[in-house]
Parts: sequence; structure tokens; C-alpha cells
Amino acid sequence: MKCIVIAAGYATRLGELTRNFPKPLLKIGENTILGRMLDDIDTIPDIDEHIIVTNHKFAPIFEKWAEENCGRWKKPITIVDDGTETNDTRLGAVCDLLLAINGVPVDDDLLVVAADNLLFFSFREFVDFARTKATSCIMCHEQPSVEKLQRTGVVELDEQMKVLSMEEKPKVPKSHWAVPPFYIYMKKDLGLVRHSVENGCGKDAPGNLAHYMVEHTVMHAWPMSAGRFDIGSLDTYYEAVEKYGKKDSLS
Repeated sequence: MKCIVIAAGYATRLGELTRNFPKPLLKIGENTILGRMLDDIDTIPDIDEHIIVTNHKFAPIFEKWAEENCGRWKKPITIVDDGTETNDTRLGAVCDLLLAINGVPVDDDLLVVAADNLLFFSFREFVDFARTKATSCIMCHEQPSVEKLQRTGVVELDEQMKVLSMEEKPKVPKSHWAVPPFYIYMKKDLGLVRHSVENGCGKDAPGNLAHYMVEHTVMHAWPMSAGRFDIGSLDTYYEAVEKYGKKDSLS
């Protein structure tokens, strides 16, 4: 299984902090946002490589970071440069994923993650769930706020956690199951993934691909066993530093 990290955004909402520096490599205490995530993912036996897709502007920074941390993780890290240099010319998360798996190339199951969250559970649980179901999978969590549901992906599920439908930013949410940006796509579904954009899948958000896949293959949803902290603005970044910045505070 390959870990694909989508890290090609420009994080414009963080202003000067990320004008010339990638958000996933911002420090939370002695570690980075992405480093904390890889510390967990690297321990999963199924994972044999981390592929980080970023933009041309930040690729040298990621390359230097990967070189400086070459002994930190057991699995190798590959940096993929998507060639863009501005937010206006970005490819979109789905196209970045396709670039990552076609450029390497990949013929394996995929764990696809966004690189701007602190997580309070292990991805190992998610991988084990996908192995049990033997299908591509998404994560989900209960979200009581209709306003927040209207700003994210929302799924309908049956009693076995099979995904019946998925909507992006629905005006009238059909359930309280929200979808964070973490997915597993099985090798048997890679053909669908590779041809998704040419067959009408949206490009911008990683949830666009999940929405497309739900309509073309069987998927299940794993309910998160604990919470996460989404770093999407200056306020949330500084809050994360304040709450979780002390060494080993996430353990």
C-alpha cells in the first residue's frame, strides 16, 4: 500500500506564514504537521512508501525536509512536483493524485491523506477496516451542525457502513455523517481512479474523487474512533501550537 500525501495547495488563508512555505511543514512543537502524521502512518505494516505531491514552488523545501529526515521513517519518501507555481494555476487535488500515481507509477492499494490535520487516532485502524471490508473506503464522523455539514462531504450509510450516496456541500444534508479528507482506494479500483477526471470527476477537492467513486464502485465508511484538529486558518494554527505544541503531548 502506498501513502499518497496531497500537499500541493498554497494555503492562502494563512497569509504571510505560508506565502513562501508549505503549511504541512509548519511546526507544532518540535515536529511538523506532516511529520506527526507520518510518524503514525509509517508504523503500518501495509505501507511501503510515502509519496508526497506538492507544487513547484514548495518542492525544494519538501526535498530538503525529506533529506533531513531520511532516517526518521523506515519507509522511503518520494516527492512529486506538479509543476505549478501559483494558487491560480494549481491543478486541484484530484489531478495531483493522478499525477502522483501515474508519475511514480503505482500499481497498489492507496491510502490518500490531506496534510493539514492533527489526528488523535491511528490510520492503522482505518487500514484494518478496509482490509476487513475488502473495498475502497472513506472516513466519516458524526457532525450535529447542519451549517458545518453544508460545507463538507456528507454520506448516507446502511447498517453495515456501506456508502449509499455522497454529496459535496449539500444544501439539505441527508445524514449527519461528515467526510474528512482521508481515503483508501483498493488496487482493483485504480482503473476508475485513473480515468475519473476524463469521465467527469471534479478536480479541485479530494472529496470530488470519493463522490465519483461512490457512484461507480462499492465503498464503505469507517467512523473515526477519536477526533482530529483541522488547521485551516491562522487562528486554528496558533490554537494547535498552544494546545499540542509541547513535546509528546499527542501521545
